[in-house]
Amino acid sequence: MLGFRGCRLGIGYPEISAMQARAVFEAAAMVQKEGIKVQPEIMIPLVGFKKELDLQLEVVHQAARDVQAEQKVKLNYMVGTMIEIPRGALTADEIAQSAEFFSFGTNDLTQTALGMSRDDSGSFLPQYRRARDRQEEPVRDDRPGRRRSAGRDRGDERARDAARTSKLGICGEHGGDPASIHFFEKVGLDYVSCSPYPRSGRAARRGAGAR
Repeated sequence: MLGFRGCRLGIGYPEISAMQARAVFEAAAMVQKEGIKVQPEIMIPLVGFKKELDLQLEVVHQAARDVQAEQKVKLNYMVGTMIEIPRGALTADEIAQSAEFFSFGTNDLTQTALGMSRDDSGSFLPQYRRARDRQEEPVRDDRPGRRRSAGRDRGDERARDAARTSKLGICGEHGGDPASIHFFEKVGLDYVSCSPYPRSGRAARRGAGAR
Protein backbone atom coordinates (compact mmCIF):
# COMPACT_ATOMS: atom_id res chain seq x y z
CA MET A 1 0.00 0.00 0.00
CA LEU A 2 3.01 2.29 0.33
CA GLY A 3 6.16 2.69 -1.72
CA PHE A 4 6.31 3.44 -5.44
CA ARG A 5 2.96 5.08 -6.13
CA GLY A 6 1.25 8.46 -6.01
CA CYS A 7 3.48 11.44 -6.75
CA ARG A 8 6.51 9.14 -6.65
CA LEU A 9 5.22 7.26 -9.66
CA GLY A 10 4.45 10.55 -11.38
CA ILE A 11 7.94 11.88 -10.74
CA GLY A 12 9.50 8.67 -12.01
CA TYR A 13 7.22 8.58 -15.04
CA PRO A 14 5.93 12.12 -15.63
CA GLU A 15 4.22 10.99 -18.83
CA ILE A 16 1.67 9.16 -16.66
CA SER A 17 0.75 12.34 -14.79
CA ALA A 18 0.69 14.26 -18.07
CA MET A 19 -1.65 11.72 -19.65
CA GLN A 20 -4.05 11.80 -16.69
CA ALA A 21 -4.04 15.60 -16.46
CA ARG A 22 -4.62 15.92 -20.21
CA ALA A 23 -7.60 13.58 -19.98
CA VAL A 24 -9.15 15.74 -17.26
CA PHE A 25 -8.53 18.98 -19.16
CA GLU A 26 -9.78 17.63 -22.48
CA ALA A 27 -12.98 16.48 -20.81
CA ALA A 28 -13.36 19.87 -19.12
CA ALA A 29 -12.85 21.66 -22.43
CA MET A 30 -15.47 19.48 -24.11
CA VAL A 31 -18.03 20.14 -21.38
CA GLN A 32 -17.24 23.85 -21.29
CA LYS A 33 -17.85 24.15 -25.03
CA GLU A 34 -21.32 22.72 -24.39
CA GLY A 35 -22.03 25.70 -22.16
CA ILE A 36 -21.63 23.91 -18.83
CA LYS A 37 -19.61 25.65 -16.14
CA VAL A 38 -16.84 23.39 -14.88
CA GLN A 39 -13.85 23.74 -12.57
CA PRO A 40 -11.71 20.60 -12.50
CA GLU A 41 -9.69 19.91 -9.37
CA ILE A 42 -6.58 17.80 -9.76
CA MET A 43 -5.19 16.20 -6.64
CA ILE A 44 -1.56 15.06 -6.39
CA PRO A 45 -1.37 12.09 -3.99
CA LEU A 46 1.16 10.92 -1.38
CA VAL A 47 2.99 14.25 -1.09
CA GLY A 48 5.42 14.53 1.81
CA PHE A 49 7.78 17.19 0.44
CA LYS A 50 6.92 20.50 -1.21
CA LYS A 51 9.35 19.71 -4.03
CA GLU A 52 7.37 16.59 -4.92
CA LEU A 53 4.27 18.68 -5.43
CA ASP A 54 6.16 21.37 -7.35
CA LEU A 55 7.51 18.81 -9.82
CA GLN A 56 4.03 17.48 -10.50
CA LEU A 57 2.60 20.98 -10.75
CA GLU A 58 4.92 21.68 -13.67
CA VAL A 59 3.54 18.65 -15.49
CA VAL A 60 -0.10 19.50 -14.77
CA HIS A 61 0.19 23.15 -15.75
CA GLN A 62 1.95 22.23 -18.99
CA ALA A 63 -0.84 19.81 -19.84
CA ALA A 64 -3.36 22.58 -19.15
CA ARG A 65 -1.50 25.01 -21.40
CA ASP A 66 -1.36 22.45 -24.20
CA VAL A 67 -5.07 21.62 -24.06
CA GLN A 68 -6.12 25.27 -23.81
CA ALA A 69 -4.05 26.12 -26.89
CA GLU A 70 -5.37 23.15 -28.86
CA GLN A 71 -9.01 23.58 -27.87
CA LYS A 72 -8.92 27.39 -27.83
CA VAL A 73 -10.52 27.60 -24.40
CA LYS A 74 -9.63 29.12 -21.04
CA LEU A 75 -9.94 26.60 -18.23
CA ASN A 76 -10.50 27.50 -14.60
CA TYR A 77 -8.91 24.73 -12.58
CA MET A 78 -7.26 24.04 -9.24
CA VAL A 79 -4.39 21.77 -8.26
CA GLY A 80 -4.13 20.47 -4.73
CA THR A 81 -2.69 17.54 -2.87
CA MET A 82 -3.63 14.61 -0.74
CA ILE A 83 -1.83 14.60 2.60
CA GLU A 84 -1.45 10.91 3.37
CA ILE A 85 1.77 10.57 5.32
CA PRO A 86 2.70 12.19 8.66
CA ARG A 87 5.52 14.24 7.17
CA GLY A 88 3.07 15.89 4.83
CA ALA A 89 0.85 16.88 7.76
CA LEU A 90 3.78 18.14 9.82
CA THR A 91 5.07 20.30 6.95
CA ALA A 92 1.64 21.37 5.69
CA ASP A 93 2.57 25.05 5.90
CA GLU A 94 5.37 24.50 3.38
CA ILE A 95 3.30 22.34 1.04
CA ALA A 96 0.42 24.82 1.20
CA GLN A 97 2.61 27.41 -0.51
CA SER A 98 2.04 25.43 -3.70
CA ALA A 99 -1.26 23.62 -3.09
CA GLU A 100 -4.62 25.27 -3.71
CA PHE A 101 -6.47 22.73 -1.59
CA PHE A 102 -5.76 19.83 0.74
CA SER A 103 -7.44 16.49 1.28
CA PHE A 104 -6.18 14.55 4.28
CA GLY A 105 -6.03 10.87 3.28
CA THR A 106 -7.23 9.16 6.44
CA ASN A 107 -6.51 5.61 5.28
CA ASP A 108 -2.76 6.03 4.86
CA LEU A 109 -2.48 8.55 7.70
CA THR A 110 -4.02 5.92 9.96
CA GLN A 111 -1.71 3.21 8.67
CA THR A 112 1.46 5.24 8.99
CA ALA A 113 0.60 6.99 12.25
CA LEU A 114 -0.41 3.80 14.04
CA GLY A 115 1.78 1.29 12.19
CA MET A 116 -1.28 -0.73 11.20
CA SER A 117 -1.79 -2.05 7.70
CA ARG A 118 -5.19 -2.50 6.09
CA ASP A 119 -3.81 -5.73 4.68
CA ASP A 120 -3.59 -7.53 8.01
CA SER A 121 -5.19 -5.38 10.74
CA GLY A 122 -8.29 -7.58 10.69
CA SER A 123 -6.19 -10.43 12.07
CA PHE A 124 -5.54 -8.70 15.39
CA LEU A 125 -8.08 -5.90 15.86
CA PRO A 126 -10.77 -8.25 17.34
CA GLN A 127 -8.31 -9.42 20.02
CA TYR A 128 -7.16 -5.84 20.50
CA ARG A 129 -10.70 -4.71 21.26
CA ARG A 130 -11.30 -7.59 23.65
CA ALA A 131 -8.06 -6.82 25.49
CA ARG A 132 -9.17 -3.21 25.93
CA ASP A 133 -12.66 -4.34 26.93
CA ARG A 134 -14.32 -1.87 24.60
CA GLN A 135 -15.95 -1.81 21.21
CA GLU A 136 -14.14 1.09 19.58
CA GLU A 137 -11.39 0.37 17.11
CA PRO A 138 -8.16 2.23 17.82
CA VAL A 139 -8.33 3.95 14.44
CA ARG A 140 -11.72 5.39 15.35
CA ASP A 141 -11.01 6.10 18.99
CA ASP A 142 -7.69 7.90 18.56
CA ARG A 143 -9.03 11.43 18.41
CA PRO A 144 -5.97 13.07 19.98
CA GLY A 145 -3.75 11.34 17.43
CA ARG A 146 -6.01 12.13 14.53
CA ARG A 147 -6.30 15.72 15.68
CA ARG A 148 -2.53 16.11 15.61
CA SER A 149 -2.32 14.48 12.17
CA ALA A 150 -5.28 16.11 10.44
CA GLY A 151 -6.81 18.57 12.87
CA ARG A 152 -6.24 22.06 14.15
CA ASP A 153 -3.13 21.11 16.11
CA ARG A 154 -1.09 20.50 12.95
CA GLY A 155 -2.06 20.10 9.34
CA ASP A 156 -5.13 22.23 8.75
CA GLU A 157 -4.05 25.07 11.03
CA ARG A 158 -0.71 25.36 9.26
CA ALA A 159 -2.30 25.04 5.85
CA ARG A 160 -4.88 27.73 6.54
CA ASP A 161 -2.07 30.08 7.50
CA ALA A 162 -0.75 29.80 3.94
CA ALA A 163 -2.63 32.17 1.69
CA ARG A 164 -3.10 29.95 -1.36
CA THR A 165 -4.86 27.02 0.28
CA SER A 166 -8.58 27.68 -0.07
CA LYS A 167 -10.20 24.58 1.34
CA LEU A 168 -9.38 21.54 3.40
CA GLY A 169 -11.11 18.19 3.68
CA ILE A 170 -10.64 14.50 4.25
CA CYS A 171 -11.09 11.32 2.27
CA GLY A 172 -10.86 7.64 3.11
CA GLU A 173 -12.77 5.24 5.30
CA HIS A 174 -13.29 7.82 8.05
CA GLY A 175 -15.41 9.74 5.54
CA GLY A 176 -18.14 7.12 5.86
CA ASP A 177 -18.13 7.00 9.66
CA PRO A 178 -20.71 9.30 11.33
CA ALA A 179 -18.64 9.73 14.51
CA SER A 180 -15.62 10.77 12.47
CA ILE A 181 -17.70 13.22 10.44
CA HIS A 182 -18.82 14.96 13.63
CA PHE A 183 -15.20 15.16 14.71
CA PHE A 184 -14.04 16.69 11.41
CA GLU A 185 -16.93 19.15 11.52
CA LYS A 186 -15.84 20.17 15.00
CA VAL A 187 -12.24 20.87 13.96
CA GLY A 188 -13.45 22.98 11.04
CA LEU A 189 -12.67 21.03 7.87
CA ASP A 190 -14.55 22.15 4.76
CA TYR A 191 -15.65 18.87 3.21
CA VAL A 192 -15.80 15.12 3.66
CA SER A 193 -15.26 12.67 0.83
CA CYS A 194 -17.71 9.88 1.60
CA SER A 195 -16.92 6.19 1.38
CA PRO A 196 -19.14 4.26 -1.06
CA TYR A 197 -19.77 1.50 1.47
CA PRO A 198 -23.26 1.24 3.05
CA ARG A 199 -22.31 2.98 6.28
CA SER A 200 -21.63 6.15 4.29
CA GLY A 201 -25.34 6.74 3.86
CA ARG A 202 -25.42 8.89 6.99
CA ALA A 203 -22.48 10.99 5.88
CA ALA A 204 -23.08 14.73 5.79
CA ARG A 205 -21.51 17.45 3.76
CA ARG A 206 -20.30 20.88 4.73
CA GLY A 207 -18.85 23.82 2.88
CA ALA A 208 -17.40 22.63 -0.42
CA GLY A 209 -19.46 19.47 -0.05
CA ALA A 210 -19.04 15.75 -0.37
CA ARG A 211 -16.95 14.57 -3.28
